[in-house]
Amino acid sequence: MIRLSTDRGLVAVDSAVYTNIAGHAATNCFGVKGMAVRSMTDGLVHLLRREAMSKGVKVAFCEDGSIIIDLHIMVDRGVNIAAIGESIISEVKYNVTKSTGTPVKAVNVYVDSITVD
Repeated sequence: MIRLSTDRGLVAVDSAVYTNIAGHAATNCFGVKGMAVRSMTDGLVHLLRREAMSKGVKVAFCEDGSIIIDLHIMVDRGVNIAAIGESIISEVKYNVTKSTGTPVKAVNVYVDSITVD
């Protein structure tokens, strides 16, 4: 949790805020099918519903007040994975910093699966 002290009081931003913002920013990028999670029981990768997409996002808080975000995604077949990764990193950094004022040190994108239609 990030705590910001102002002259009017304390503002605490929970990790759920960051996971929701990052998840929405990532899934709005072209070619992203959705957030993914690997099942512990069968080892398969599952596509998360919109309301549970924060399970595919992990936020780590750094001592300098910045954050590191890990995203596990599923992409559409036939898209350029490197281009999608760059787009996601840019969008997530921009949206999180704009919405919360918290600097993002790094965004790590893990492509867990490619959908085949």
